[in-house]
Amino acid sequence: MYDYHTHSSFSGDCRYSMEDMVKGALSKNIKSLSFTDHIDYDYGNDKIDFVFEEKDYFKEIERLRCNYKGQIEIISGIELGMQPHLVNSIYDMVNLENYDFIIMSIHTVMGKDMHEGEIFKDKSLLEVYLLYYSEMYEVLNKFNDFDIVGHINLIDRYINHMNGVTVNFKEYKDLVEKVLKKIIDKNKGIEVNTSGIRYGINSFLPNVEILKLYKDLGGEIITIGSDAHNPEHIGFHYQETVSLLKDLGFKYITTFKNRKKQFIKIE
Repeated sequence: MYDYHTHSSFSGDCRYSMEDMVKGALSKNIKSLSFTDHIDYDYGNDKIDFVFEEKDYFKEIERLRCNYKGQIEIISGIELGMQPHLVNSIYDMVNLENYDFIIMSIHTVMGKDMHEGEIFKDKSLLEVYLLYYSEMYEVLNKFNDFDIVGHINLIDRYINHMNGVTVNFKEYKDLVEKVLKKIIDKNKGIEVNTSGIRYGINSFLPNVEILKLYKDLGGEIITIGSDAHNPEHIGFHYQETVSLLKDLGFKYITTFKNRKKQFIKIE
C-alpha cells in the first residue's frame, strides 16, 4: 500500500505529529508514506497558517527515516497551494528542489478559499466551476515544478454552499478536458484522493467521469492518497481505489522519489 497524500502537525490544520502518522501507517501495512504538508500562501481570509519551517520539517523526516529504517519508506513532499499570481514568486518562498514529491492543488478561486463559501456569492454554480477550472488551467499553463495535481475536482466538495443547486458535468466538461490534456502534455499526473467519501460526496476526488476522461485522453500517471489528517484515515479505501483503477483500465499506480516516477503494476 502506498499513501501519497498525508498531513502532519507541520500542516496548520493537523494536530498529529509525523511520528503519530508513521505509527498509524505501520499498523495498516503501508509500504510507502508521503508527507505532503500544506504550503499555501495568500490563502483567502482563513486564520490558519499554511506555511511551515522547512528546516524543521526535513530534520524530522530524517529522524524518522533513521528510526524506522527497514519498516517503512518515508517520502518528503508538499501540497503546494497555487494561484496564478504566485507562479513567478513561489521559488523565492519554497525550496521545491528539496522534496521527493510535489502535489499542486488549487484551494482558492479568485483569491477566495472555497470552504468558507464566499466565492459562491452572487454567481451561478456554473460560473464558479468555470472560474475554478480556468484558474487551474492558467496555473498549469505557466507552472511546471510539480508532479501531480491534487483532488482535481475539489470544487465538488463545497457546492453545499449553493443550497441544493447542481450543475451537469457536460456543461463544463470541455474545460476539464482542456485541463487534463495540459497535465498529460506536461507528463504530469493526477491523484485519486479518497477523502471525498469521508466528506460525504459519495465518490473519490476525482469522480469516475473524470477518471474515465483522463484515461481516454491517454493519462497514465496516477497516485493514491488518503489526504489523512489523522492516523485513522491513512490508507483510507486503498483497496477499493486499486479495484476501481483496474476496472477502468489503468495498468499502474505511480509513486515518486527524488521527483522521479516509479510505476507499480496493478495486479
